[in-house]
Amino acid sequence: MIETPAAVMIAEELGRHVDFFSIGTNDLTQYTLAVDRQNRNVDKLYDIHHPALVKMLEMTLEAGHKNGCRVGICGELASDRNAVADLVRMGFDELSMSPSRIPEIKEIIRTLSLE
Repeated sequence: MIETPAAVMIAEELGRHVDFFSIGTNDLTQYTLAVDRQNRNVDKLYDIHHPALVKMLEMTLEAGHKNGCRVGICGELASDRNAVADLVRMGFDELSMSPSRIPEIKEIIRTLSLE
């Protein structure tokens, strides 16, 4: 599991020792943005589309694929209808989500053009 900025920063080294990465976007977002997603006083700052998080995803994906690792996404972002196309186009190998979200996300993916 890649869930902390520290893990992202050493993802290339970690990738030499594993077959896959699963990026836990809920925790990674919380730790990257230093925002407690369960604290109502600051939860509005919790942003799964924040540019810093996107950069973390790109870094992990690149490090994983460089080492022959499959790279998947789990957490809120994997089933966010506004992010799915970008995640697929970025090259993520798997999206992990609750079963109730699969039909809607599957339909979105079926309509994508990767060109």
